[in-house]
Amino acid sequence: MMDWTDNHFRTLARIISKYAWLYTEMVVAETIVHQKDNSDRFLAFPAEQHPIVLQIGGSNVDNLSKATELATAYSYDEINLNCGCPSGRVAGHGCFGARLMLDPEFVGDAMSAIAASCSVPVSVKCRIGVDDHDSYEELCKFVDTIVSKSPTRHFIIHSRKALLNGISPAANRRIPPLKYEYYFGLLRDFPEVQFTLNGGVNFIDQVNVAMGQGAHGVMVGRAAYNNPWSTLGYVDSAVYGVKSDSLSRRQVLEKYQIYADSVLEKDTPHRPSVRQLVKPLLNMFHSEPGNGLWKREADAALRHCKTVKSFLEETLDALPDSVLDSQLSGDPPKWDGNFDNMETLLPPKYTAGTKDEFKLHACLAMST
Repeated sequence: MMDWTDNHFRTLARIISKYAWLYTEMVVAETIVHQKDNSDRFLAFPAEQHPIVLQIGGSNVDNLSKATELATAYSYDEINLNCGCPSGRVAGHGCFGARLMLDPEFVGDAMSAIAASCSVPVSVKCRIGVDDHDSYEELCKFVDTIVSKSPTRHFIIHSRKALLNGISPAANRRIPPLKYEYYFGLLRDFPEVQFTLNGGVNFIDQVNVAMGQGAHGVMVGRAAYNNPWSTLGYVDSAVYGVKSDSLSRRQVLEKYQIYADSVLEKDTPHRPSVRQLVKPLLNMFHSEPGNGLWKREADAALRHCKTVKSFLEETLDALPDSVLDSQLSGDPPKWDGNFDNMETLLPPKYTAGTKDEFKLHACLAMST
């Protein structure tokens, strides 16, 4: 999520969850290439953020390849190509993001070049379609083409199509209907490929329900940003089955403050402001008593505080100790939906090639 999942938010996320895979905001390949002498600004991250995926965007194969090669020095765990962003700045003027779904041959070539420039897995994040190109068969042809032309074996599927004209990126996250049946159709028709479900996932219990129905993985985006404590806080125990650190919000803030003020102490050309470093914290008390008062005090404090420590000292009195010191316990809140009707909603089986032909494509791609 551009301007959201930056280094600072990812640091907060890693303090709360030790096991969730983190994704960078999309970084444009041309930016990485043209700013190669300043690459730390766009690519560096604390080692604690592993496992972490670099998401890149672009529509020039050479630049995508060069950007990937430059990124290898930073030891990302996976490289992901964004084929899902509907922003006019990206899909319109930039001619990449979701618009790339209209040219699967190009995406296959691009993924082949990206894979050849790194030694880690590669993946594609996409929608289920674009504008009127939204049939299940077209989605399958997109996946099949990329798999046949590259070693790509992981797709993150946002289960809405993208509308490139007339609506905003925000509207693109709610107006096109979710079609989870397309996602589950892909699981059925491409058993050799890993698919991660994305779109409309707001509860950790929903993650477990999806995986119980066969999902290989689930990506949670804005829900994790808008309510990091109650979303990410359950990931390690509820999803990975690992005992979490059971930190309180106060302890999370203390750890984050040490990180944030260490960043402020560095004399670098693009040192962030206190406001930028506090931004990821503003949803830590979502729906809790004192949240409104705390945000008002935060707005006032950000006008003069020079450190995150002083910001917290000045504002946390607005929140009850019961909110600051409580720990998450028990199971995550239940999701009142289900995926049980997917079997009846599944689209017709993809029949563009036999299973043996698909395996042949896969073998040929892996051998190149």
